[in-house]
Amino acid sequence: MGPVESLRHFIPELILLGGSLTALCLDLFLKGKRYIGWFSVLVLAAASCFLTSPWEPLELFYGFFHLDSFANIFRALALIAVAATLLISFGFSPIKKDGQEGEFYGLFLLMAFALITVAAANNLLMIFLTVEFVSILSYLLTGFLKNDPKAKEAAVKYLLFGSFCSGVMLYGMSLLFGAAGSISLPSIGHALNSLPAMKPIATVGLLAFFVGLGFKISMAPFHLWAPDVYEGAPTPVTAFLTVAPKALGFAVLMRVLSAMFGTSPIESPVILMWLSILTMTIGNLTAISQKNIKRLLAYSSIAQAGYILMGLAVFPSTLGRDAILVYLFAYLFTNLGAFAIVTFIGEHTGDDEIASYAGLSRRSPVSAALLTVFLLSLTGLPPLAGFIGKYYVFAAAIEANFILLAVAAALNSAIAAYYYFRIIRVMYLVPPTDPQTSLPKPPVSSSVVTWLMFAGVLGLGLFPACFSRLILN
Repeated sequence: MGPVESLRHFIPELILLGGSLTALCLDLFLKGKRYIGWFSVLVLAAASCFLTSPWEPLELFYGFFHLDSFANIFRALALIAVAATLLISFGFSPIKKDGQEGEFYGLFLLMAFALITVAAANNLLMIFLTVEFVSILSYLLTGFLKNDPKAKEAAVKYLLFGSFCSGVMLYGMSLLFGAAGSISLPSIGHALNSLPAMKPIATVGLLAFFVGLGFKISMAPFHLWAPDVYEGAPTPVTAFLTVAPKALGFAVLMRVLSAMFGTSPIESPVILMWLSILTMTIGNLTAISQKNIKRLLAYSSIAQAGYILMGLAVFPSTLGRDAILVYLFAYLFTNLGAFAIVTFIGEHTGDDEIASYAGLSRRSPVSAALLTVFLLSLTGLPPLAGFIGKYYVFAAAIEANFILLAVAAALNSAIAAYYYFRIIRVMYLVPPTDPQTSLPKPPVSSSVVTWLMFAGVLGLGLFPACFSRLILN
């Protein structure tokens, strides 16, 4: 399909791009920066109204983008993540102090544009451009608090690690292009299936490509950047980084593996199995010793990537694909809800240490109860979304006869329960240092996000069949 005809299917992207440029221009003229934030939320809502799945997959811009129901699911996930992050950031005062709120909101609209184009990218060139666009915006948002030494350090570390992994990914792409003679994913898959002699080169290229994207999803051993970056970044940005770029990284991996292997099993699933075990084990074992809740949730997000890799190890089985999608939405609701409360608590205590949550059940009982629900969901207890997500990935592993993987995941879930319950114990059983101090009510925008995420966690846990029909058909 040509570029002019493709534009009518590209309306959400055009709305986001125009909205981001408008937000940056409004920043020059409006003193009330909060209005730019609400304008950005309206832009995201308008873009979501035009997210429609075509009856048949469409090849847009001469095949550079592939619009199908799979891409649409990830576009919706990206817009939910960005909208929730913007609402959380309304109550985050460090962004307001520098008077750069407008730039912050404009960058997030650009991020939304980049993310939903990643979901539909269908050749190596567009994958590289869109992934790097997301990466550059992530570096900027991580170091957005330019007067905060931790934020600056986190941004530099993120940039250095990201640049190296991008180089490795580009090298892998060059090998795939050399082996197949095309940058189109379907053409690469067809060429490699018809030219067995090129399989060794393509395998090396695919592994290098996987290394580059492994950085984006914080997969071990390419996870070393995550704890420092998540701790140093502004808390709303940390919430976003733990969810959206990770989800879109998995979207790219699923699309590439579909093109490479079609409906046949992955040739080296054992590699993915051990990477999954390594990722979840390192994440959970390191999280035990953390005293800062942002670092703890950072290592938790590494472990969550390991669970999602369980579905990728058995890809392209239908259950493996479904497991990844369900787990990503369960993780989206749970982690954004938890970070909405972490942002609120950190804003009023000025501290992200777990010790500062002592007696939270007395100082802010609703916040403590909601955070408990989100932590229990991360643990994987019923009847919450985290349980459904883990049920799917366990079922996928057992169906593929990956018993070792399922046993390792079960042991890791038990380890994770320890450090999640440690936070709950601090909130309910450790007395506050100042029992007379109660926390104010959270901002309305933050409360909206928290309750919506709570509804998502409970809804997915109680009515998984309805949710599955919504996103998996």
